[in-house]
Amino acid sequence: MRVMQVYKVYRPEDFTGVPRVIHSIAEGLTSRSVETVVLATSKGCNPKPIVVDSHQVHLAKRDIQIASTSFSREAFGKFAELAQSVDIIHYHFPWPAGDLLELAHRHNLPTLVTYHSDIVKQKSLSKIYNPLMKWFLNRTDSIVATSVNYAESSPVLQNFRNKVTTIPIGLAERPKLNNKLVGKWQERLGNDFILFVGALRYYKGIRYLIEASRLTNIPIVIVGEGALETSSKAPLPDNITHITNVSDPDKEALLELCKAFILPSHLRSEAFGISLLEAARAGKPMISCEIGTGTSFVNVNGRTGITVPPADPISIKEAMEKLFYNQHLSHQLGIGARRRFMDLFTVEKMANSYGDLYQQLIEKRRRNSEMHNPSKAAL
Repeated sequence: MRVMQVYKVYRPEDFTGVPRVIHSIAEGLTSRSVETVVLATSKGCNPKPIVVDSHQVHLAKRDIQIASTSFSREAFGKFAELAQSVDIIHYHFPWPAGDLLELAHRHNLPTLVTYHSDIVKQKSLSKIYNPLMKWFLNRTDSIVATSVNYAESSPVLQNFRNKVTTIPIGLAERPKLNNKLVGKWQERLGNDFILFVGALRYYKGIRYLIEASRLTNIPIVIVGEGALETSSKAPLPDNITHITNVSDPDKEALLELCKAFILPSHLRSEAFGISLLEAARAGKPMISCEIGTGTSFVNVNGRTGITVPPADPISIKEAMEKLFYNQHLSHQLGIGARRRFMDLFTVEKMANSYGDLYQQLIEKRRRNSEMHNPSKAAL
């Protein structure tokens, strides 16, 4: 079986969020003899495909980027060429240019789309895009939501309930700890702190975490690129340490040392929260906001951590103190987090679920083709 995965960006330019999911699916299915090619856009010209681990990546030169959406004329030709050699097309949403690729090429391949997020920020532009989006989602054979929570709370997905299935995002097992790095960070930070890791985007709720930090003496470590947004001109509290540009081994060392992990995202742009998965994989209790998305699928209140109302510094402060000062509770929730990760969020479970879905869609398309072309079926 040969699969084409389609998204706006991929390695080597970007390896966060959706690109990491694409990589995990592609590599996770090699044991089932599924060959993956990825089509994405990039800044420069890439006439030849590149090899990333066990799969090929075809990069089309990006011509323009509008409202986080990249457009590429070259992508249309590469899409048409690749579509002739694959068995199924797997889109990742949202990327409106991907919808245009489907619109421009008449093929008879089964298609599915992983629906990572509603369009939250560009609401004015989404009104223009809505007709194309509805056509695209109607045309696809299957829509995959990454959590039950998101499938039930997305107003868009409510219109396609008959074709929505849920496959949670999965991660590979935790890499081996570098004990030297653990010792280095322990010497600098100790092991009594609440940890945040992630890009400092507008929806991450960092300003509310900072406001909560002013109400307590608990040490908080914020790891992420960008400026720390606050709601006042006051300097950062002394109990906050901001760290940028850490490696994956550094991140694992920090996860090993922290008392709990926090993701204070307050808007639905945080559709899943892979950083929560990394914390659960490390057996750490979590704090997140109830925003009706996959964050509350990963972090179940009272089982794996604590969920709080969004944009509520007082509730964030109370949750941090509960996990920081109650060692027994923190330990039990950490055990629950690790158990839930193993039950639902391993890369093997995710990849096998996609492999099964690919096979189902290909078989369904074959049966439909035989029904409409009985002479071919007889051959």
